[in-house]
Amino acid sequence: MEALVQSIRDWGAELGFASVRIADVDLSHAEPGLMAWLARGYHGDMDYMANHGPRRARPAELVPGTVRAIVARMPYLPATAAPDWRRHELARLDQPATAVLSLYARGRDYHKVLRNRLQQLASRIETAIGPFGYRVFTDSAPVMEVALASQGGLGWRGKHTLLLDRDGGSMFFLGEILVDVPLPADPPEASHCGNCHRCIDICPTHAIVAPYRLDARRCISYLTIEHKGPIPEQFRAPMGNRVYGCDDCQLACPWNKFAHRATLPDFDVRNGFDAADMVDLFLWTEAEFNQRLEGSPIRRIGHERWLRNLAVGLGNGLRTAASGQRPQDHALAARIRTALKSRRADATPLVREHIDWALAQDRAVS
Repeated sequence: MEALVQSIRDWGAELGFASVRIADVDLSHAEPGLMAWLARGYHGDMDYMANHGPRRARPAELVPGTVRAIVARMPYLPATAAPDWRRHELARLDQPATAVLSLYARGRDYHKVLRNRLQQLASRIETAIGPFGYRVFTDSAPVMEVALASQGGLGWRGKHTLLLDRDGGSMFFLGEILVDVPLPADPPEASHCGNCHRCIDICPTHAIVAPYRLDARRCISYLTIEHKGPIPEQFRAPMGNRVYGCDDCQLACPWNKFAHRATLPDFDVRNGFDAADMVDLFLWTEAEFNQRLEGSPIRRIGHERWLRNLAVGLGNGLRTAASGQRPQDHALAARIRTALKSRRADATPLVREHIDWALAQDRAVS
């Protein structure tokens, strides 16, 4: 078994995984916290989180016969990211014409990439030991991924609730293979957050309501991706130019100075999303949106929510530009007004509401 585990680690490395560990699937220690989180309503509109309830903490109920989980992580920080990429990304938040999208979403949809690689890993195991029971997951089933990963020593849960690793920060995707093979389990990793609370302090909407506790209803990633309705007005200004996801808590984390660059070209930046112009993105037709974002995780939210998010970003940009004194500020404000008005007549009620809010930011300056 020890030799098999070593082979699994080697095969995982060949397939692009930065680390592969073996986790015991007893998550009974995590179940009370999950149920308390759901009871507080912190999952918001994510009904799928509540639908399975405690089953999320019971992998053996999800896939009968499961005794272990092969847990793996794959880095997604674009290979072209600057050496001081955290400072560089934070600086983008002060550029009112620029759309900021989470780093993980700038390339290909990770679901497809990781599922394919995990399936290849399972196939190699099957070649070595013969048929066995397994199921591959990547953010695609009721599995407590961070709990499983930390149980197997892949890292520890940070105060922002994401998995952290001393050698790789948090800029990585997680994937699992639930198996019926009693592989030797790795020990859990101890926490190394100490007294640090930078992730809590930097959150624009105060979504990290306590260490290790996230109210998704306040989180910009949730609001721009998972939430289907109007973005609550109290969170629109704090969104700034973040139009898909938010990386602030990860940018503030000291451990991310050790973040690994992606080794797969799948996570290379597409569509100029490392410095995209908000007006240009807002003017994409639905056909352009679907064509340009083929294979992107962003396509999942649909064109309507894309326009909703961008309208908020443009409103915040308009407020900033309209209060400026330079000719380029006035030019940007005029460009944003024109773009917003050009879409208003044909917009859906959801998008029109956010366009009207955005245009009102012009009056908010005066």
